[in-house]
Amino acid sequence: MDKGGKLMRAAAESDQAFSRTLRQILSDLDMTLKEFANAAGISSSTLYKIIGGERSPSLDILRKILRAIGKAEGVGSGDFIAVIAARHVLAEVVERSIEIEGKEILTIEYPATTLEDAIVASVRAERDGAKAIVCAPIVSTTIERVVDIPIATILPKDSVTEAIRLAAKKSSF
Repeated sequence: MDKGGKLMRAAAESDQAFSRTLRQILSDLDMTLKEFANAAGISSSTLYKIIGGERSPSLDILRKILRAIGKAEGVGSGDFIAVIAARHVLAEVVERSIEIEGKEILTIEYPATTLEDAIVASVRAERDGAKAIVCAPIVSTTIERVVDIPIATILPKDSVTEAIRLAAKKSSF
């Protein structure tokens, strides 16, 4: 599992697990607290309080931390639409790219079987450079609160391909 995924799992566990995991990630990245805070665009004192367990990160701070980890790992290169769904749904997606208005749009699959998996996948997809996310309605409202990219839902009457087309229209493609 990548560092961002580990941090998200730790965040779901407890504030202490989050602090411990973030400390380990900074060590693995060979970055000082100040260097990482600058890379993340947050104050050193805020990061110090989070790592010290004195404060829980807000969603905005969490996003900044995850983006900084992704950049430090060299992740985040690509224009694509992420499809987050159970494996059996992803097996139905035959097309790995779709032509929309003369532009070829790549889709990348992110399997998820639980709400936690879907949240982790959405953060990973955004960090990887997704322009939009296609997911099931049951997780879409939660994912919309976690990421800053457009979300399109897979509705039973529509195909996954149609949801990808909608996501492309909502995003900057």
